[in-house]
Amino acid sequence: MKIAAIDIGSNAIRFQVTSILEYQSKYEFKKIEYVRFPLRLGHDVFSTGEISPESAEKFKKLMHAFKLLLDLYEVDDYMACATSAMRESSNGVELVKEVKSELGIEINIIDGNMEASLLNKAIYAFIDESAYIHIDVGGGSTELNLLIKRKKLFSKSFQLGSVRSLEHQDSPLVWEHMEEWVKGHINNEFNAITAVGTGGNINKIFELADIIPGNKLSLSKIYEIQKQLKELNQEERVHMLKLNPDRADVIIPASEIYASVMNWSGCKDILVPNVGLKDGILISLWNKIRGQKNPEI
Repeated sequence: MKIAAIDIGSNAIRFQVTSILEYQSKYEFKKIEYVRFPLRLGHDVFSTGEISPESAEKFKKLMHAFKLLLDLYEVDDYMACATSAMRESSNGVELVKEVKSELGIEINIIDGNMEASLLNKAIYAFIDESAYIHIDVGGGSTELNLLIKRKKLFSKSFQLGSVRSLEHQDSPLVWEHMEEWVKGHINNEFNAITAVGTGGNINKIFELADIIPGNKLSLSKIYEIQKQLKELNQEERVHMLKLNPDRADVIIPASEIYASVMNWSGCKDILVPNVGLKDGILISLWNKIRGQKNPEI
């Protein structure tokens, strides 16, 4: 069986086709196609409140390409989820309707709680029964989840993200609210907590830090990478560090969000499992197909 996920973010759109392999009554996910396209919907939405005609047209072309891939790979089922930029745009719902009418692709515009729930599914295999603060920094929003014994105790979505910060559309008040939320819940609920980071930027910072997979990334190393990035201009980051252009500009504001939350929660290092929303979508879709649910987290 083949399933697919479409993750429509604020900085990029991701598409993945996965084959479900069964062996001795166990199931394994095998990635057979992955596309990341740098369509920055957040650039329009966080500045003007809507997706521009040019971006909307490009978006529909991209969905058409994905439709062809779904057909060519003979995918049995798929799930498409749109997050912050699409849900905040004044014309997002209309664009979704157009894609459904013209291409037959159904897109779910999900809220922050659903986004956090899908992300939790993605990290489930990498955590134990200890206490964790899960930090996911997207282009338009940051999702924070407090978990213990693999159960979600508290969750909050903040209108603060890498693209939003880059466009200077982040509010100092949101920063204050996020700090209050983290410190309030950590102080009241946990004695010791471990940070878990998801999102393309923390994955790239982990890669730049040249850490062995499975080891944690220290806060001091994040500051070291951040300093290195700030000393280079956009062109130097692309050519010297081999960053994609749409990663080279947002990675610094994203790193500041991760580092701030880690500081507020007293975490000196962070686990980076290299998974994201698309992985949570795939797990959720597979559970739906099987008529099962993961333990509530």
